[in-house]
Amino acid sequence: MNGKFVSVEDDAGKVTRYVRHGNGGGLVAPGAVVAESARIGAMTYVEQGAQIGPGCRIGHGSWIDREARIGERTVVGDGVRIGRATVIGSRVHIGSHSRIGSGVLIEHGVHVHADSTVPDGGQVLLGSRTPERAAARKRPHRSGRGRIAA
Repeated sequence: MNGKFVSVEDDAGKVTRYVRHGNGGGLVAPGAVVAESARIGAMTYVEQGAQIGPGCRIGHGSWIDREARIGERTVVGDGVRIGRATVIGSRVHIGSHSRIGSGVLIEHGVHVHADSTVPDGGQVLLGSRTPERAAARKRPHRSGRGRIAA
């Protein structure tokens, strides 16, 4: 078995032969263009027709769908899904576990918080706010227990 190629069969029975990227070991489909200086984390899939610019860092377990374009020096966290035909500008930061829909436009220099969702066809422009992750559930605090004597 050659460690440079990985064959994956989808639910419809179609087999795609991915190539491991030299910088990070992510899986790149035929027809995708990934700059050599980009770092593609392990178990990240870059699908056919996607383009990833120089200096990008894509985290572990992310998925870049077909025809998506990511500008240079963009950082994508772990477990992020980027939808089909999405365009992400340069120097963007997308926090871990975010979901970016299909056909989305994210302008240069934008910071998308972790656990955010951008719906299909949405736009995130510089200066706009992205939804932050849901507030943690409020738990009642124990009073007087577990204190350390000084």
